[in-house]
Amino acid sequence: MPKLLVVGAVNVDLVVETDRLPGPGETVVGPTVTRHGGGKGANAAVAAARAGAEVRYCGAVGSDDMGAAALAELQDEGVDVTEVGVLDGVATGMALIVVDPFGENQIAVGAGANAALDATAVGAAVERAASWAGCVLVSTEIPADAVAAAVTAAAARGIRCVVNPAPVLPSTIDLMSSAPVLTPNESELRDLYGLIADGRDAPEMAAADRAVAVASRTGASVLVTLGAEGVLIADPAGDTVTLPAGHVDQVVDTTGAGDTFNGVFAAALADGSSVVDAAKRGGAAASLSVAAVGARTGMPTGADIDHAVRGA
Repeated sequence: MPKLLVVGAVNVDLVVETDRLPGPGETVVGPTVTRHGGGKGANAAVAAARAGAEVRYCGAVGSDDMGAAALAELQDEGVDVTEVGVLDGVATGMALIVVDPFGENQIAVGAGANAALDATAVGAAVERAASWAGCVLVSTEIPADAVAAAVTAAAARGIRCVVNPAPVLPSTIDLMSSAPVLTPNESELRDLYGLIADGRDAPEMAAADRAVAVASRTGASVLVTLGAEGVLIADPAGDTVTLPAGHVDQVVDTTGAGDTFNGVFAAALADGSSVVDAAKRGGAAASLSVAAVGARTGMPTGADIDHAVRGA
């Protein structure tokens, strides 16, 4: 069983389905509001657990009903939450999500307790995981010093580290020497390239060239999630490959697809898979996940992923 430590945000998602996404200053009305577990890191942890990994989570929630419910949901999915801090006087993080009939979404996040995650506690959690974890997955919806603590502690212990740079923090450039595997989407890739290019824009540059430039800086693979177009993989030597997305009968909600990719990808790396094979599993899982409303509802099991990979 692959063993994975995930460091990141825990949120509660409130989802409204509408006929279309609102424009600036516009109000749209949907018939219902549904509540789901969320946070990029927590979502990725659930995806990894469903795929068959042993997962421990490091994060923070408030000492409120939302926080207790969020932890219970993670535990119900088999995620170990002993490294999650429960903070007094702070609200649990929350995301407000609007979804249209085509599965596209708009998301606003209130960080809450995620913004108070302590870097020292994160570093200690990675140290405790060093004896068993095959990979550390870090999402960046937490303070920059907490991200840095996770990445540098993993590097010091020789544990493979995956960073989902959503959002891209300015301090990410300082972490590149630790050789994390970065998993941006296209807009995040542009932001990463801007960091290494001192903010110089290169609108004509292809995504593959940007990814190679970033991989050359980190010395590790860069995986760019491209939605329906699949996953672009670039290595420091300048080689690139694009894996196609899996077949999708109907896209219902793309919320959490990237989180699903990251959780399953990191779990496969923890199990000893190559970057390409791990990306194939992550991509297959992400494609399966968009068939239901909610970031976690459509996340597949390991058997589902096996079937999808064999059929690709």
